[in-house]
Parts: sequence; structure tokens; C-alpha cells
Amino acid sequence: MTQIDETKLNELVGRVLGDLGGAFGVPLVRIGDKLGLYDTLKKNGPATAEELAASTGCAPRYVREWLSAQAASGYVRHEKGRFSLTPEQAYVFAEPDSPVNLIGAFDTAAAMGENQAKVQAAFKTGKGVAWGEQAGCMFCAVARLFRPGYVNALVQEWLPALDGVVDKLKAGAKVADVGCGHGLSTILMAQAFPKSRFTGYDFHPASIAAATAHALAHGVENVAFEVGRAQDFPGRGFDLITCFDCLHDMGDPQAAAAHVRKALSDGGTWMVVEPMAGNTLEDNINPVGRLYYSASTMICVPTSLAQETGLALGAQAGEERLADVIRSGGFRTIRRAAQTPLNMVLEAT
Repeated sequence: MTQIDETKLNELVGRVLGDLGGAFGVPLVRIGDKLGLYDTLKKNGPATAEELAASTGCAPRYVREWLSAQAASGYVRHEKGRFSLTPEQAYVFAEPDSPVNLIGAFDTAAAMGENQAKVQAAFKTGKGVAWGEQAGCMFCAVARLFRPGYVNALVQEWLPALDGVVDKLKAGAKVADVGCGHGLSTILMAQAFPKSRFTGYDFHPASIAAATAHALAHGVENVAFEVGRAQDFPGRGFDLITCFDCLHDMGDPQAAAAHVRKALSDGGTWMVVEPMAGNTLEDNINPVGRLYYSASTMICVPTSLAQETGLALGAQAGEERLADVIRSGGFRTIRRAAQTPLNMVLEAT
């Protein structure tokens, strides 16, 4: 019989128990968000379970158990029978524009669980699971997951890091946002640069419908959304083309790179935002890599394998492999212009 190292076993069990606690907490966090429990705690300050229940129109017994679980997780503060959010807890759970708001990650985790049967079947067939066949809430979940990063970095840091792009946008540029999803990135840019014209393209019709509705709701008039694939979307002469967290999801990213090159004007720029990753598995054995490899298994790889050649780069492709794909389209200069703990921003010309 193999000799068990008790210390290593206990460390592993402790790690797994921590993971299970987080997994068990996913629906509770989502309930707290949907029912306004976090938001009410942030606004009203310390409250008993009964007070919070009354303020949110919920049953006290459920709220008491929810608060106990949140306190045990370290997600709310408990002191002398009253519960509250610390500023740090509010920043994660109750501030929509916080750069570390993680509610979208919990929504994505729930959608990944809902997707299990389809992805599990694909393990046997080697086929993909198309983006339009993913769990019903996947699209909104992913949009919400990426929102904090875009809101806090896109206009403030990422675009200014590109060579000469902001000056063009201020003067009036023609921009395509390819793989725009629900259009958050497109709308943020359009709001910041009213003299420029933005077109968001996505191959998923329901996402384009949602993006169009969002633009109308925000009264943004210098933006339009169209169904289009990365390898053949219409239009030429773009001063800037952007791809946010989607190149690795494409079935044929090399064809997309070639088409982007043709669609750019002389002196145009391609901005590629991708998940942060090193170039080897060893580089990515860390908390960020763990999240991205898991999401890639359940979302990114199945999405790519459902398309064309299904290159399936995966969310942890790494800068070297991404640069090879971009270079295959005819781009000569590629550099990392900016980065955050979760994303890298590549500039290609």
C-alpha cells in the first residue's frame, strides 16, 4: 500500500474544504446580490437579521441563515448580533463600478455548472459547444464579469497606452469592436470619444440585440451594432479595431487576424485584450491561472471547437502564442502596451 504523508494529505483536504466552501457559497452570493441584501447592508449600516429582512422584504429566518453563512465566509462582518459590510467587503460585493467587484464571477461560476452536461458530453466527442448553446445566463454573466475591468481601465489606461490612438479618437476616428458581446466596451469608448464612430460586431445575434438595447438605454448615438464574424465582418478603413477577451475563443483566429489587417486603414491599430497568462503551464499555476484554465475548459475551448477550424487557443494561450497568431495576419509590430492582474493589452500595427 502506498504510504500516505499525513501532512500533505491534511494540506490537500484543507485546500479542498476551502474550495468547497466557496463552491457552496456561489448561490448564496448570487441571492444576496439579486435580493439587494449586500446593497442594503452597505446603505443602512449594521443591522440585525430581522432588520435586514424587513428592509428587503425577505423572511427573517432565511436572512439569518444567509448572514451566518456570509459571516463564516468572511463576506460580512458580525459583531454583537448585528451585521454590516466593511469598506473592503462593500468594494467586492456592493460597488458595481469597483475594479474588484466580483459578482459577475459568481454568476459565471453558476453558468459553468449549468453547462456541465454539454461540456461533459463534448469530452467524449471532441466537438464543441457553440456560444449560442451555452447556459442561458452565460452571456450576461460574462458581460458582468468583464465590466469592472473595462469600466476602470479601458478609457483611463488601455487606450492611452496605445501609440497615438487617443489623439485620433478625440479628433474623430472610425472604430470597429469585434466580438463586442453585449457592447459594454463599445459603449464606453463611444461615450468617451463622441467625435468618433463605433461599430460593434459579434457573431451571436442575441448579444447584438442586447448591445443595441444598451446603447439606446444610454442614449449613445455614435455607435451601431451588427451581426458579423471576425473573419469577414464588413467595412474598411478603420483607424482602430479592438478585440476584448475574444481572440482565444475564435475558431479561426488566424483568419480573423488577416481580415483585421485588411480592414484597417494605413497606420491603423489593432488592440487585442486577452486574459493575463504566462507562456507555459508552470507560469500559470497561480490563482489567476486556476480561474482562467477552469473557465477555459468550460467556456472558451468548447466555444472555439464549435467553429470552423477550432484552433482552441484557450484562455491561457500566453503572449508568445497570441503574438504568433497576430503576426500570421500580416502585422509586423506587436507589443504589450498595458496590463492588469487579469488582462494583457497587446498593440499590433
